[in-house]
Amino acid sequence: MVQNTKKTEKRQSRAERRAAQEAAEQAAALKAAKERKQQTIIGGIVVAIIAVLGIIAGVAIWRATHPNNPVAQMSIDEAYTQLQQVETKPAHIDDQGGILISKDGYGTAVEDAPTVSIYMDFLCPGCGSVHRELDPTLITMMEAGQINLDLHFMAFMDSLSTDDYSTRAANAALTIVDNDDDPGHLLTFVSNMYASDFQPQEGDAYVPVSDDQIREQAIAAGVSEDVADKMPTDKYTEWLDAVDTYTPKREELFNTSGSLKGSMSTPTLTINGHFWDINELSFADVTMKDGLLTSLGIDEGDVGKEGAMPSIGADGEPISVSTGQ
Repeated sequence: MVQNTKKTEKRQSRAERRAAQEAAEQAAALKAAKERKQQTIIGGIVVAIIAVLGIIAGVAIWRATHPNNPVAQMSIDEAYTQLQQVETKPAHIDDQGGILISKDGYGTAVEDAPTVSIYMDFLCPGCGSVHRELDPTLITMMEAGQINLDLHFMAFMDSLSTDDYSTRAANAALTIVDNDDDPGHLLTFVSNMYASDFQPQEGDAYVPVSDDQIREQAIAAGVSEDVADKMPTDKYTEWLDAVDTYTPKREELFNTSGSLKGSMSTPTLTINGHFWDINELSFADVTMKDGLLTSLGIDEGDVGKEGAMPSIGADGEPISVSTGQ
């Protein structure tokens, strides 16, 4: 009974914090959206990358930097310590909240292969655009041993849904990580969640997504019903909260150009730990896929060919799509 009372109090406390933050978060998101309405032409395709990044960043950055928010007073070292102290963590997680996946499974990197890290929120529209365009290539390269993947799930957009969608979706993904040893099931689940006919819109356009609908995406990805039946859960919510506090403070993830320069937003991609500037693609007039392959140093014809490795290797910086260097 005492345990249930504590759990209820914890949920109430979290709900109160969210309610107190919601007005400021939405104001920040709307302001960012207004500033970034201009669409960018990438390879002849109209993609509102900058606009959606602005919406997401308005929320993520506010939580980390707003002077009235307690987490703004926390140093990155304190946030890191808090993350390590969370008792309930998913399996296969590194100390920064990443999930490493290679052709050899969870947690084992392929030697000499670049590592592509992706930071995401399941409600983030920009994240959906990135995954829909890049997932087939990334997964093909991972399966061929040409890259390692490093996934970072975040859940800071709950105030832009009516039912804590970000947290529920991230908990579902982490349930798969914790209970299913086949990373292919996780990757397919992520792709399913970002499918254009499934991923919900945020804000006033949000349409509630049920727990059963999320479970259906897991089962469609190959997850067993026994594992899917562990959803919904809030088992990893405390850990996600700690990730959402720590990650936006990491300077290596800060945008390097545009109006969001000097702050972290989603989607964020890094290659071998180096920030990959999506904004650069528009100036070079290349698609996201072509830009990624250029930055990795591999020809499209070699994608999926075992033994054909990206030229930057495991330690090199991404090649600039603008300068080729």
